[in-house]
Amino acid sequence: MDDRYEYLILMAACLLVTAPLEVVLRARVYRRPRRLLLALAPTLAIFLVWDWVGIVRGHWSYSDRFTTGVLLPFGIPLEEFVFFVVVPICGLLTYEAVGTVLALARRRSSRTSADEHA
Repeated sequence: MDDRYEYLILMAACLLVTAPLEVVLRARVYRRPRRLLLALAPTLAIFLVWDWVGIVRGHWSYSDRFTTGVLLPFGIPLEEFVFFVVVPICGLLTYEAVGTVLALARRRSSRTSADEHA
């Protein structure tokens, strides 16, 4: 495997692992694209500026071996942009799925309590 694509493959794997949460636990992250974009926008804005400043000031750089060489405006590697999109999406999917599981557990618990008191 070409090392240049490992990071993008890892990001794709993160999306694949969390994608079932949308369907199985009804996370409803992808079904509300406007809300998703509104959630991603501040993250992208803050961290892309942060990265740009870090690159310009020489605080960090990116390995040519592990990046595709595709640079976005301000010299930000494609992989870095993808990271700032994928990680929040996976986090949102997980957060919404946990909320669904907890709501189901509360309903089940309240039904059990009601049955015991009846």
